[in-house]
Amino acid sequence: MDDQNKNLILATALSFLVILVWFVLFPPPEPELPLDVENATELTPDATTGSLPSVTSEAPAVLETETETRTSALESAPRIQIETQRLSGSISLLGGRIDDLSLKDYRETQDEDAEIVTMLSPVGSSNAYYALYGWAAGAGVDPSAVPGPNTEWTQTDGSTLSTDAPVTLSWDNGAGLTFTRVITVDEDYMFTITQSVANTSDSAATMAPYGILARHGEPADLRNFFILHEGVVAMADGELTETDWSDMPDFAFDERERARAEVTQVTQNGWIGFTDHFWMSTLIPAPGSAFKSVAKYDERRDIYQAETVLPAQTVAPGTSITATTQLFAGAKEWETIRDYQSAGVDRFIDSIDWGWFFFLTKPIFWLLHYLNAFIGNMGWAIIGLTLIIKAILLPLAYKSYVSMAKMKELQPQMEKLKEEAGDDRQKLQQGMMELYKKEKVNPAAGCLPILLQIPIFFSLYKVIFVTIELRHAPFFGPFQDLSAPDPTSIMNFYGLLPFEGPEAGSILALIFIGILPLLLGISMWLQQKLNPAPTDPTQQMIFAWMPWVFMFMLGGFASGLIVYWIANNTITFAQQYMIMRSQGYKPDVFGNIKGSFSKKSKPDT
Repeated sequence: MDDQNKNLILATALSFLVILVWFVLFPPPEPELPLDVENATELTPDATTGSLPSVTSEAPAVLETETETRTSALESAPRIQIETQRLSGSISLLGGRIDDLSLKDYRETQDEDAEIVTMLSPVGSSNAYYALYGWAAGAGVDPSAVPGPNTEWTQTDGSTLSTDAPVTLSWDNGAGLTFTRVITVDEDYMFTITQSVANTSDSAATMAPYGILARHGEPADLRNFFILHEGVVAMADGELTETDWSDMPDFAFDERERARAEVTQVTQNGWIGFTDHFWMSTLIPAPGSAFKSVAKYDERRDIYQAETVLPAQTVAPGTSITATTQLFAGAKEWETIRDYQSAGVDRFIDSIDWGWFFFLTKPIFWLLHYLNAFIGNMGWAIIGLTLIIKAILLPLAYKSYVSMAKMKELQPQMEKLKEEAGDDRQKLQQGMMELYKKEKVNPAAGCLPILLQIPIFFSLYKVIFVTIELRHAPFFGPFQDLSAPDPTSIMNFYGLLPFEGPEAGSILALIFIGILPLLLGISMWLQQKLNPAPTDPTQQMIFAWMPWVFMFMLGGFASGLIVYWIANNTITFAQQYMIMRSQGYKPDVFGNIKGSFSKKSKPDT
């Protein structure tokens, strides 16, 4: 077996090893998380304002009702409509909950009459998901004197919440405290909630403002795919933490919270929320604010919560206090989230799951985003990205292919060394090392392009799978969603007939693969034909099967990733052919193809 073939087998083995390590050992990091505010507990004093009274009483629990339809749940309480260019929904006056929200720009499927994506739903509907705000009563304050999740608010200003029209809610506790809540929304997905309390009584009152995101049960569309984080995502003073849904029931039980919970004290900047595949809700205190960040699972009621509790404030007689926070509820659009980060939300772009290779996924997505904006087609943008990546790696590729060409030139001398050495492997190795040194050839150089492609491949896979910009992104013909597997199959004559192919992930889809995986296998096979088949029968078998194994192995991947791999193989073939020609070695592609089909005559016995 010559060293060139050894290198190729080594590179293949390393590729499979890295793939195995990635798929088995590289789940998203699982750091520590924050706690919950449904029951407000003691607050650490805010160092910027001095010592603060502790909050010792408990905020009311979020109540669960009998399951009913979403429509009847929406009709169970008076509501204020939400209507912007990108959002529609309503706010319940019961608790002032933001519990009905749909995203106008996104549909559940690609059908023209498909329902728009529903993000938030009220208590009583399936998979209830909502945001609510309130005040946790401090020492000496009756919990019934502050508004909670089930307080009946009164609409005092505004009719419909829109970009230029805020709404105002109020509640009088009848004992000298008047609570006011002003809600605004911008042109995208950010709500601003300003809570204030006016004290007309004769005594001071201490309380702490809080925000809660609650989800009843795990999401119905939970992907449970290790490459994607779904669950709690939080930022605390520059440290990002992520906790999967399945890990929240493992939190230590907190007696004060009466639930499994974890808490983090944020001193300056942070946020916490829930992230799905493409959607996210996030509680965002004002920049520079200290607060308690909470992640909690109530196993009695199967409710997941993310909360922020701001430091307690004392409202003296004849004065008022105010607290302003924000709520993001919408699609994880890179450009939109980046703009919010520029506006002051600390490291908000990290709410998108970039993975461990973030140093590659971030620039790859940035380039892909702007290529798509310039070209107007994500498929061609992926091909353009491939060209740019190959251009960047060209110096390394050039050295590699030059080394491969020189190795081919050394084949006669290497065969001579093998004959002279016979069974003496040490003598053969010494002779080869002297030959490499004399001819200035590095036999390991051929592995570099393959090894460099592995992290780039996985980073692009992460980008294509995670980012919403690839969702329902069309290419041409039957390829109308580059984030989904190839929809074509022999069963629909590769997209020529108006029939759907086998369901993605099924056995039929694995067997009757689409046209893109077929092109992938062919492109890998042609790339092999730049070199003659190895003489060793075992090597011949490995190289003969490798393209087709990869074809089936990658057939269920996102079609955008297959487009990248086909383009990569095609460009690599052209690069290698031209570089080897420039070094005086003429690859006999057609001869090698013909040789792979011809039968070898058996020697006479």
